[in-house]
Amino acid sequence: MLGSSLVPCLGSEHEVVGVDFNDFDISQEAAVQKAFGDLRPDFVFHLAAYTDVDGCEANPQMAKEVNAQGTRNVARACAEIGAVLLYVSTDYVFDGSLERPYREEDAPNPLSVYGQSKLGGEQHVQSLLPRHFLVRSSWLYGPHGKNFVATILKIAKEREEIRVVSDQRGSPTYTQHLALKLAQMLRVQAYGIYHVTGAGNCSWFEFAQAILKLGGLERVRVVPISTQESGRRARRPANSVLENRRLIESNLGVLPHWKEGLAQYLKEGQRMGEFVLAAPGPGRKPLQWEGTGS
Repeated sequence: MLGSSLVPCLGSEHEVVGVDFNDFDISQEAAVQKAFGDLRPDFVFHLAAYTDVDGCEANPQMAKEVNAQGTRNVARACAEIGAVLLYVSTDYVFDGSLERPYREEDAPNPLSVYGQSKLGGEQHVQSLLPRHFLVRSSWLYGPHGKNFVATILKIAKEREEIRVVSDQRGSPTYTQHLALKLAQMLRVQAYGIYHVTGAGNCSWFEFAQAILKLGGLERVRVVPISTQESGRRARRPANSVLENRRLIESNLGVLPHWKEGLAQYLKEGQRMGEFVLAAPGPGRKPLQWEGTGS
């Protein structure tokens, strides 16, 4: 999902090779070493991961092999050829106990196997490569992948009521906006940890409300429920809002508001035929972000 947005952003200025699981498996060190030895990239964007949070809880060995050991394999291969690595991590490395947004220097304490495995990847990158970017993002949505927005729109066509967790807060992030920022980071050498998310924050419940409103599906009722009521296998942080302090200090600029990203994604999804939204009724404005709210 993120890679399909990132490759076109890079292609106008750089020679880009996009690889996927069919090209090689990052959990296989020999395969990674061979691929990197053949391609010899100057810069590597490491986006590959086992991202099924509840699936990781059921299969912790796979989570470790892909997210931790796989990242170690990529970092080692980068070190051997002298490549810079940008590794995309997650807000789920934090436990959510703080009442303020998490800063880059705050100590991670993941609650789930997924968060633990991604933190393991971070540690391998930090120990093996002095020249690296470690980018934590959150709540990604965009074309070409399973995401919360597309799921809510699908369910809304089938039901009159949707139950959504209201006691977890984070920052939804549009993959196109994130991809543009990652491409921009390639031009700088201020290495280290960055938090890069859509501006503002909300609960999953508020996110679902905004999706249905912008999608013209306000007839569907959204019912707030607790994390405990959701019955999910993996524990999630109650607060995973990330402060994008390093972006500001490095003069890289922050991402647009998540509602702006949502409006753009819904327009793009309609154009690409990923989903069909309700047409605006009499007196109703077409898809747009009104610039208010969090």
